[in-house]
Amino acid sequence: MTLQHRSYRWRAGVGSVAAAATLGLMLLLIPGPADAAENPVDLNTAADFSVLAGATVTNTGATTLAQGLGVHPGTAAPGFPPGTVAGETHLADGVALQAKNDLTAAYTDAAGRTPFTNLASELGGRTLIPGVYRLGAAQLTGELTLDSQNDTAAVFVFQVSSTLITASNSNVAFLNGASPCNVFWQVTSSATLGTNSDFVGNIMALSSITMNTGADLVGRALARNGAVTLDDNDITTPLCAAATSPPGSSAASSPASSPASSPASSPASSPASSPGSPGAPPAASAPTGPPAGGPPIGVPPRTSTPTSTDTPSGGPPRLPTTGIGLVPALSAIGVGLVALGVVILLRYRKRYP
Repeated sequence: MTLQHRSYRWRAGVGSVAAAATLGLMLLLIPGPADAAENPVDLNTAADFSVLAGATVTNTGATTLAQGLGVHPGTAAPGFPPGTVAGETHLADGVALQAKNDLTAAYTDAAGRTPFTNLASELGGRTLIPGVYRLGAAQLTGELTLDSQNDTAAVFVFQVSSTLITASNSNVAFLNGASPCNVFWQVTSSATLGTNSDFVGNIMALSSITMNTGADLVGRALARNGAVTLDDNDITTPLCAAATSPPGSSAASSPASSPASSPASSPASSPASSPGSPGAPPAASAPTGPPAGGPPIGVPPRTSTPTSTDTPSGGPPRLPTTGIGLVPALSAIGVGLVALGVVILLRYRKRYP
């Protein structure tokens, strides 16, 4: 065989190796399903508190807290009474310190979640599916609808890099079985709930939280460093569907998961919850009617690159969550092709040195 022929065969072999390796790497780099289930943020002992603050908690009027009240390192919570606390009150003690540490861990977890979808600041009129969403600032005017797509364990995480502000009489509604215990608002600055607004979720603010007159919250107001200011508010326990909550989540292990933890947890306590009777399943699992803001935003991308909010309605179909799955299978094929490329390379090096 001539040197020229050997060179040709060598180049052909190298070309085969390159083709196999390239295809294998492409398969390995295919992202997982964009709508893979998000795990709940674990609040740990912070889940035992309706209100937790760093500096102080101040209250005016007949505010009711379905769970505990805590402050650390601050030492005061004036306004109770006339405000009432169904749980325990902890001021600058070890329990409050542990809850604050757990809040810090939960805040850090929520802030680091990826992949995420970027949103414009106005949330009113939107219908969102489960996932992680990032906003520079968050404003709610009117109604925000959260559609769990029939998954009662669906998780919504909102990463707000500035303030969270809701307008008067605004509200959050659920669709297709969403659970308020699995809604998390990580706010890098402060949060303000407008007069007579009805909000849902666990608010974790780095600075302060203000609930204006008559604002109600199905969830928790947790401020790491600043104060929580209350004015004739109701903060009720967020309920989860115990049968479908992921094992080990804070919702399943805390008193928040039991309807008996407080009479204030009735579905009638907030328009943000769906209508229901005291003996019925958690109100959040019932549809509230057609979404106010049109079709859901599409499935969040797998990377943290900013994306458009005008994703076509519905997004791609959800992949199965059982069995081997498409992505692991393609990854296995990719590994095989890379290995095949190496074998081909070694073979040609041996036969045509």
